This record gives sequence, C-alpha cells and structure tokens, in this order.
Amino acid sequence: MQSYTIGQAARLLGVSPDTARRWADAGRVTTHRDEAGRRLIDGRDLAAFSVELAKASGGEEEISSTSVRNAFPGIVTAIKLGDVAAQVEIQAGPHRLVSLLTREAVEELGLEVGMEATARVKSTNVHIDRV
Repeated sequence: MQSYTIGQAARLLGVSPDTARRWADAGRVTTHRDEAGRRLIDGRDLAAFSVELAKASGGEEEISSTSVRNAFPGIVTAIKLGDVAAQVEIQAGPHRLVSLLTREAVEELGLEVGMEATARVKSTNVHIDRV
C-alpha cells in the first residue's frame, strides 16, 4: 500500500504541511515512521481522512489555488447549454471572454447569468472559477 509523507499529504489535502502535522499530532490522522524516521500516512487512511474533511466542511467553498495566473474576474453574461457542451460568456471590465465547457461543469459550478465568476486563461484554455 502506498504511504504519503506529511508534505505529500498536505499537498493532496490542500493545506500547509504545518496544518497536516498538527492534525497528525492531534491524532486526527494516523501516522507511522519509516526507517529514516519520517512520518508517513497510509494511503487508505489518507483517503478516509480526506472524505471526512470534505463532509465536515459542509460543502463550503474556499478560495481555490491555481497555477493559472491570467485571471479575469467578472460577471456571467450568457450561458448556452447543449445536451453535452455549454458556452459561458463573462464580461470582465472591457473584456468579453467565452469558454466552452461541459454542461455538467456548468451545473456543478452552479453558474447563472448575473453571478460573479473568474475566467482564467492559460495558453489556449479558458478556465472558469466560481467566486
């Protein structure tokens, strides 16, 4: 079974290594030490803990971290839904951005005309983040 270091677990959980270490110290997630003395978390334990964290958050959304640097916060001005695909338009100041994504993604994000959203552009892709 795969095991994860505190740093790897932190990255997978979207928290700092200090937070993951505090959770381990408090017994919220079980760790063991390898031959080098590093604390490790078994993959199954980490998976169960990540599900527990998601349930405890109650679906509250947090600010996302992303490697995409070209962010255009704006307002959704149009959504065209097809059977599988969707087109979302965002007006970000003087910029009109259009993104093609799946209908499922639009529904999961709960996108509606008039709501705030951020278009993120990387190369030829436009990513939509809900604010």
